[in-house]
Order: sequence, then structure tokens, then C-alpha cells
Amino acid sequence: MKFIVSPAKSLNQEDKLPTDKNTKPIFEDLAAQINRKLARFTKDEIAELMSISDKLADLNYGRYQDFEEQHTIKNSRPAIYMFDGDVYSGIDAYSIPTDKIDKLQKSLRILSGMYGLLRPLDLIQPYRLEMGTKLPIESNDDLYELWKEKITHQLNSELENDEMLINLASQEYFKAVDQEKLDAKIISPVFKDFKNGKLKIISFYAKKARGSMVRYLLDKDIETLEGLKGFDYDNYHYSEEHTKSDDEPVFIR
Repeated sequence: MKFIVSPAKSLNQEDKLPTDKNTKPIFEDLAAQINRKLARFTKDEIAELMSISDKLADLNYGRYQDFEEQHTIKNSRPAIYMFDGDVYSGIDAYSIPTDKIDKLQKSLRILSGMYGLLRPLDLIQPYRLEMGTKLPIESNDDLYELWKEKITHQLNSELENDEMLINLASQEYFKAVDQEKLDAKIISPVFKDFKNGKLKIISFYAKKARGSMVRYLLDKDIETLEGLKGFDYDNYHYSEEHTKSDDEPVFIR
């Protein structure tokens, strides 16, 4: 079983790393090529491209200028410990037992506008580049066109026979995977909360739940759909009543 998540805009560059293990990004050279283009943008152009404030544009302008093409422990940090935010608070990577790190590395994949597809221990440098950004690269009109075939091919090369892919990424990011060409059964869990007496997908809670499911699957060594349906972290539980398809199991609280 493999599980896939989105990256995060917020980053953690301060906390002490719980392991010295790391790997090089699969698409390190292409990330460097993307950064070379971004490094030519002015601060105003970055603000317009990404629809962000002048302050954020200034921060990311500096990141693109400081980016080094070769990733080392001096300029980079493993992705699972760099990304912060709602999904990653659910994963709580810093508390993952060291004997689970290798399983995490094998099972979890992170989609990224800059790096394409990341393993948890892949070294990354601080960046901001959402997959939906309209950034032409060579003959590709945008990042989806650049990454889709590469990401799908890489996933297929890693997937074993009859292995499931648990999609815990946002719609924006999972569009970077060619689902029709993916050699796996895709399961996309849905998380809903009661609000004003009605069940709704509440973005903040759903993001954290996606991360919590990653942690549950890792903690419990889950390898089956039935095992996944046992997810009970953060007071969620599987609802057969609200599930219309096994491909989209619904969890409520």
C-alpha cells in the first residue's frame, strides 16, 4: 500500500531532525531547472505569478536566489520534516518511531510543483510553487503538463502487483497524476464533520485527517482496504451509510 499527499506552504526549518537519514530528490535536476527560471523573476513578477503579497514575494525571491542545484544536509532538509501545516500536523513526523522511518520512506509519496514526486527523506530546499501555478517550462504550458507523465511513470515503477494507492492529496495536486495510466487501484478517503446538524467537508479538519490517516496506516501496518476502514484517529470512524463507493470510503465525526 502506498499513500500520497500534497506538500505544504508553511515550512519548518528549525526543529532538530530525529534522524540523519536522507536521500536525493528523484527529479533533482528538473527542480534545479525550474528554479533557474524562477530566479530570473522580479519580486513584482513573483507576486503576480503566484497571487501573493509583496512580503511573501520578497521571501520567495530570496529563496530562489539562494537555491543550490546540488542538495546537501547543509542547504536542505528531508521533506517530511520540512513541510509543516495541517496535513503534516496530522502525520506528526517528529514523533514517528525510528523503526518506522524505512516503512514511511517506502510507502509515502509527496506531490510537489517544484520537485514533482518526493519520498519522505528526500532533501528539499525552502520553496513555494503550487502545482496550479501557470509556469511554462520549455514546451510545457504549465506544471501539470511538465509533471504528469513523469510522476505517473515514477509511481508505476514503484508500485508492486495489486498494490493500492491511497490518495490523500488535494484535488489540485492529484490532477498531476494520470489516473487512467496508473497501475493501481486508487482509494480516495473522504472526511466529513457535522456542522449545524449537517455533514460537510471542512477543509481545515479534512487536511489534518488526511495526515492522521497516513499516521494510522503507518502505526498499524495497514495493507488492506478493510484495515483502512478501521481508521479511528481524531474521533473519526468509517460510515458505511454515507459511503457510496469502496473507492471513496467516507469517515465522519
